[in-house]
Amino acid sequence: MSAPAVTRRTTGVFSADRAQIDQRTLRSDRWWLQPLLVNLGLGAFILYATVRAFWGRDYWVDDYHYLTPFYSPCISASCVPNASHLGVWFGHFPPWIPLGMLVLPILLAFRVTCYYYRKAYYRSVWQSPTGCAVPEPRKSYTGETRFPLIVQNGHRYFFYLASAILLLNTYDAAAAFYSADANNGQGGFGFGLGNVILVANVALLWAYTGGCHSCRHVIGGRLKHFSKHPVRYWLWTKVSWFNGRHMTFAWITLGTLAFTDFYVWMVSSGTITDLRFIG
Repeated sequence: MSAPAVTRRTTGVFSADRAQIDQRTLRSDRWWLQPLLVNLGLGAFILYATVRAFWGRDYWVDDYHYLTPFYSPCISASCVPNASHLGVWFGHFPPWIPLGMLVLPILLAFRVTCYYYRKAYYRSVWQSPTGCAVPEPRKSYTGETRFPLIVQNGHRYFFYLASAILLLNTYDAAAAFYSADANNGQGGFGFGLGNVILVANVALLWAYTGGCHSCRHVIGGRLKHFSKHPVRYWLWTKVSWFNGRHMTFAWITLGTLAFTDFYVWMVSSGTITDLRFIG
């Protein structure tokens, strides 16, 4: 009796005009390690951010004016007093609506459509492809020409919105230097470890956002003669430096966002006391 015929895929590395090899890949290195680490890193941040988004408390330290970036701007009547820097726009939210409902979708859209993050989750989550010489599990590829991936083309607009949110985060970090005196209720200049964390987080967020490909294009992408625009050329070279390290800042800022929120959470809940240098 003859052996049963082996059914082969007709696309990719298993197409008829390629070598007939049954193994998925002949790579013997740990090609799966980097996608695994990316999945673990993204999964950990998504889990933490989701829990904190629906936590609904411990996001504002009234004594020192610390506001976590996950809840800025806080524009609901459900927000604790003094946390609404832009005023109250809506009534009380039910528990299933995050208090940061304005900022979270914008930042999510900006990160999801980011050129680096596309590469990261295309390769790790969708395995499209996982790595060189490792075939992807699907037979067809349409690129970013159909819904929902066509939304990726809106990245430049999410960049503008995210920049506006970052300006607000910068204001939050600056406003935190004016803290209330718990003894007499009067405000004044204050400086503590929380201020260092808030400022460092904002600085790194500017490094990530400023290195965005859309930002680089806005600065110098349409120039035909750099010699005629020396200032914009100088700015373009600086943005290009950050752009070359976009992946690094993309991961660093995930960590600083989570750490900043965690620190504000711990101080707000009374678990730890902020280390004060002045005030």
